[in-house]
Amino acid sequence: MATKQKSTKPKAPRLDKYRPNAAIVVFNKKGKVLLCRRAGETGERCWQFPQGGIDQGEKPLAAAYRELCEETGIKRKQVRKIGKIKGWLTYDYPDDVKAAPRKRRHWQGQKQKWFAMRFSGPDSAIDLNAHKPVEFDEWCWIKLEKTPQKVIKWKSHVYDEVVRAFARFAKP
Repeated sequence: MATKQKSTKPKAPRLDKYRPNAAIVVFNKKGKVLLCRRAGETGERCWQFPQGGIDQGEKPLAAAYRELCEETGIKRKQVRKIGKIKGWLTYDYPDDVKAAPRKRRHWQGQKQKWFAMRFSGPDSAIDLNAHKPVEFDEWCWIKLEKTPQKVIKWKSHVYDEVVRAFARFAKP
């Protein structure tokens, strides 16, 4: 009698334990991406793409446009969606972040819907002070493949996946 073998595929995380989030990679005409530095932070790994929570009943793409405008001042008419990653990408919060005040206490980490957008506006349209509280205090255009080394280490595996998925948009 043959025995059934167990799968060695890693178990998928329980997504209900992760805070829903929309994340945006903004490409300029030269194929570089917008990377922003977390307000008040210093060091090599304090940069990230615009991202934020998806409100109850809100569609992920609508959340992406809202968060992009709130965090960078970039308006919906200044970008065009050119791609997305199917499904959710997740990361876990480290223990010190889980213990921090605010909503993070209730979540194991974040699950993110990722969108690629092409920016057609002028650089002057990027306004990190557009909404309060300010989340970023500096921005730059950078090559997509350099971004995993600029983000906090516990998010870098997600950025590696984003680089693979969106590499085709990094051409001018």
